[in-house]
Amino acid sequence: MSDRYIVIMAGGRGERFWPESRLKRPKHLLPIVGDKAMLRQTLDRLGDIVPAANTFIITNVEQEEAIREMCQDLPEENIVSEPIGRDTAPAVGLAAVLVKQKNPDATFAILPADHVIHDEKSLQECMNNGFQIAEKTSSLVTIGIDPTHPATGYGYIHRGEVLEGFAGKGAYHVQRFVEKPDLQTATQYLESKEYFWNAGMFVWTVDSILEELEKYNPELYGGLEQIGDRLASGEGLQSVLKEVYPELEKISIDFSVMEKSERVVTLKSTFDWDDVGEWPAIERHSEKDEAGNLVSGLGVVHSGSNNLVYNSGDKVTALLGVDDLIVVHTADATLVCHKDKAQEIKKVVKELGASEALSRFV
Repeated sequence: MSDRYIVIMAGGRGERFWPESRLKRPKHLLPIVGDKAMLRQTLDRLGDIVPAANTFIITNVEQEEAIREMCQDLPEENIVSEPIGRDTAPAVGLAAVLVKQKNPDATFAILPADHVIHDEKSLQECMNNGFQIAEKTSSLVTIGIDPTHPATGYGYIHRGEVLEGFAGKGAYHVQRFVEKPDLQTATQYLESKEYFWNAGMFVWTVDSILEELEKYNPELYGGLEQIGDRLASGEGLQSVLKEVYPELEKISIDFSVMEKSERVVTLKSTFDWDDVGEWPAIERHSEKDEAGNLVSGLGVVHSGSNNLVYNSGDKVTALLGVDDLIVVHTADATLVCHKDKAQEIKKVVKELGASEALSRFV
């Protein structure tokens, strides 16, 4: 439909997947799970929900060239790079401005570039339901993932009453958003059956999201309005962004709007979902040997168990007599990490980035 759009956020750095993921070619530009880059999988699984002309990608200057090369089926002007990262609220606002230019009465979805979803049909059905709810109720729709275990790495959505008129769609008013819980709290959430995982997937009309941005973050809205006005007067997008975007507040859409708005509803997903946020997550999508080892690429594990070996280089990686390790080998870097420390790989990346001699490996 010409009044429906999809905007994919593809500016992340994927630091917990270093050294395979780098600043200029991060996780979503790599085949971390599957045979295609994760961004390409994201685009392909959307099918014909919207035409290519109605699909935008928001990225950054470091990744723009690689994304343009990968997404040549999209119009050139639909791939937009932020001059500086300002978190998700400015990116969502920019998306609203760009979509409004195309069609002020449009509805658009925000999707991350790097999630793993296999059930394409259910995803498409869920997205179409989200569009319908947003269009008919002017709600801010967030997709909720039914939790399968007491995860401590995700934010949660506490659902409330069923959304009137959409009982059969699995739509609910939202009571509150909660940050990443400890294990005991996450277990309580799971047992209550009243909570969803927050997947960072949204659907709303242009008017609805801009109205809520104006209400809850008027300063950010003012900057977005300036961008829209200057584009309407004929100025080039990149020159406007270079001047205005760095001045926008760095804040997430959850903190800026979603946790404050009274118009938020959550739509229960009917598809499988995994955000593969760190190296151990790929084990959920690959076969292991009898000792629990997963080897991707040239590698062997002898007298060891529960190891993850990921080798994208052309030299063999061999492990002997060790357990519970992550070993990642690329053409120019090697990571050896205990699985318990997978979340802390970002600290290594930060240390590399602070070194004049080693920053080129980030």
